[in-house]
Amino acid sequence: MAFLKTKERSKERFSLLLLDLEEFYFEQHTAQQVTSSSSKERKIRGSFKVCSKSVIFDPEDIAEPILKIPLRDCKKIEVVEKKGNPFNETKPSSISILCGQVYYIKESNVIAPYRIERGEKRLTFQLEVWSKTEDVVQTLLQLHRASCLEKLGDQTAMIAANLQSRLARSSFDKNSFQSVAEKPHMECEVEMVTPLVSNPGHVCITDENLYFQPLNGYPEQVIQIKLHRIRRIYKRRHGLRPLGLEVFCTENDSCSDVYLKFYNTADRDEIYYYIATFLENHVTEHTAESYMMQWQRGHLSNYQYLLHLNNLADRSCNDLSQYPIFPWVIADYTSTQLDLTNAATFRDLSKPVGALNKDRLERLLTRYRGMPEPCFMYGSHYSSPGYVLFYLVRVAPEHMLCLQNGRYDHADRMFNSIAETWKNCLEGATDFKELIPEFYGSDSAFLENKLSIDLGRRQNGSSVCDVVFPPWASDASDFLQKNKIALESQYVSEHLHEWIDLVFGFKQRGSEAVAAHNVFHPLTYEGGIDCDSIEDPDQRIAMLTQILEFGQTPKQLFTTPHPQRITPRFHNITRSPSINTTLSEFSSASPSEDSSFEDLTEESKKLAWANMGNLKALSSHKIHKEVITGIAVTRDGGSIFSTSQDSTLKMFSTELKEFQRSMSFSNMALSSCLMLPDDKTVLCSSWDNNVYFYSIPYGRRQDTLMGHDDAVSEMCWHDNRLYTASWDSTVKVWQHASDDASSHTRSQLQLLAEYEHDAGVNTIGLNPAGTLLVTGCKDGTATIWDTSSYGLLQQVHCHSGTIHHIAFSPDSRHVLSVAADSCLKVIDVQTGMVISSVKAEEEQRALQD
Repeated sequence: MAFLKTKERSKERFSLLLLDLEEFYFEQHTAQQVTSSSSKERKIRGSFKVCSKSVIFDPEDIAEPILKIPLRDCKKIEVVEKKGNPFNETKPSSISILCGQVYYIKESNVIAPYRIERGEKRLTFQLEVWSKTEDVVQTLLQLHRASCLEKLGDQTAMIAANLQSRLARSSFDKNSFQSVAEKPHMECEVEMVTPLVSNPGHVCITDENLYFQPLNGYPEQVIQIKLHRIRRIYKRRHGLRPLGLEVFCTENDSCSDVYLKFYNTADRDEIYYYIATFLENHVTEHTAESYMMQWQRGHLSNYQYLLHLNNLADRSCNDLSQYPIFPWVIADYTSTQLDLTNAATFRDLSKPVGALNKDRLERLLTRYRGMPEPCFMYGSHYSSPGYVLFYLVRVAPEHMLCLQNGRYDHADRMFNSIAETWKNCLEGATDFKELIPEFYGSDSAFLENKLSIDLGRRQNGSSVCDVVFPPWASDASDFLQKNKIALESQYVSEHLHEWIDLVFGFKQRGSEAVAAHNVFHPLTYEGGIDCDSIEDPDQRIAMLTQILEFGQTPKQLFTTPHPQRITPRFHNITRSPSINTTLSEFSSASPSEDSSFEDLTEESKKLAWANMGNLKALSSHKIHKEVITGIAVTRDGGSIFSTSQDSTLKMFSTELKEFQRSMSFSNMALSSCLMLPDDKTVLCSSWDNNVYFYSIPYGRRQDTLMGHDDAVSEMCWHDNRLYTASWDSTVKVWQHASDDASSHTRSQLQLLAEYEHDAGVNTIGLNPAGTLLVTGCKDGTATIWDTSSYGLLQQVHCHSGTIHHIAFSPDSRHVLSVAADSCLKVIDVQTGMVISSVKAEEEQRALQD
């Protein structure tokens, strides 16, 4: 999911999502809950958490429920001293809480609606550190007074004062610096924002790193981001105010690495400009117009372009009131086959969802014409936190429970069926929602109830389980694949600019919006109201809450009509129009008419693949005990060097047809070998993290380069530069600095640059000119880099398994890759799109031109 990054499930059950919206988690203490029954005392060990509006007790025993005690429902909070015995032994004091209701959460360690037990109840807790009991009770009493204030504005002000006092009494711990040589630039108070949650703490930026240290030490004591890894930064509107900053360490991921909300704009801007200055030589800043040009010319897919526009329009996966918006593109959810050659299959992208049904629109316009100022056509928005979690409840159940006070929606109102949801968007009186990026992604988990969550029963008695798909989709993955194909289809490519005009462009506001029947409540638009100008704090908070829950219109990016995409017509499709084909067949043709791969028919692809079977072996020699990992040949072809997982480098004579030398550098496998231009030195990479220099004239190891923190997987050499790839997720570039061209040793190599990746790099390749580098990773991602600027040009997740080998075509226009998924993929270098995919009967390990 976009905002649910894949992480190993934590054993810790507590989450900031257990707090109320706009609530803060301040501190925690190891404690025991003391319960008594039939004169027998029972103690349950756990964590006693002090929050701004509640007390939460999280037992260590996962069979026990988490307890949440709202402070507003507490009648008495006090210290209870136990009577000493005749020997005057010290007895621990306890915290006694008399409350009117208690929430029981995750009973039997199951994510489910909260059970609320109402009625007067006394709960007793003993802190492990007894001396802190009095201080904790005083804090609770202060927060209790805030929670019981009649006016919401007074409550918020008192809690904010408590928070600011805590932040002022603390500072960033400089012992968290990664290096004693780091120079701090500035430090200030911020909140880290994740969906539905704000976590206060301190941010500190140095000459090397950006740090965030949570006030409460949750979920980590410190979060660190290396400045040189940052690829994109965006200023954000948060709560309608210019206080947000979002940082990305990847080019194409829609989920950021950190989203920070500052308490004043000046602090936000100072850190933004410091990072921007640091990155000015490494990152190209794009505008909506520059992305538009790339998209128009086919260099960006429709999906990529929409993600970029959402980013520029302040849409963030960390802010559910401003979550990225994607359009419905398919209108046919009843046919058994999906015909993408028929315009009737598609939704009219020139109209907002609310205007797609003529009868409903007439009723809305009648109400609009009789409405006093400010008037609007639609009483709900096309994107809001409720709509986002409507789609994602199966993977984000705790977010839904947080948003809806511990409850799920009624089972019949849940996301049960694609067709039903589309029908309701067409006919419902208040349902005008669009889609989210997940509908055009690769992860189908949000459509399936893989967590086996009990989401309730519908009126017909059926349980809410997996989403029901239209007849033309066989399963969740098939549905997403066809949705993606539809998004990149000819029809959508020709009409997407019309939808962009409505959501991001000139039809978003003013008379053009009225003419397009695209007018929403004034509070949803940027600048529609200045909350800071509202003097009454209660009204200001109520207004802000209403805006955040209702949803917000994106920032307007274009004020003139958006140009249409330059889309050449499809090649003729002679087969049945049902979708049983690959994405490349329905994608727009490449602008280059002389393209070699784009014009291949499915039959010719299969024929070309089958022709590989016609190759005949001239000779075969078994000289290694295990898999051969690399081959290097001298210029005259007289000697062949090979490396193997048996840890040896062997030299084979083509004249004598026998191997003449065998060398072993360590007891670890050798992963590749490389013949340097002098024809006298062979480089061998090893799983022991090293690169070995072998001298052919002297017949021995000449030097060792210790350059990585994990196995070195492959190497390239061009123009006195050595490129080494490693499972430590980096590719390093080494400059050969020796004047003696025949001397190639570690001492003459200087580290020039480092390419960072999100997964281990398994293979690399250079184009013939040495201007482009392509890397293949263990997670199936191929990345194309500019070797002169070290900038990232394209990043494509093209395989479902480890990429074994990757290489450029001789003309540098395409990248070919083979991987553990047994597929050969062809990627267009200019657009970053997969233009061909062939499935083999077994894994292919290498490519050779």
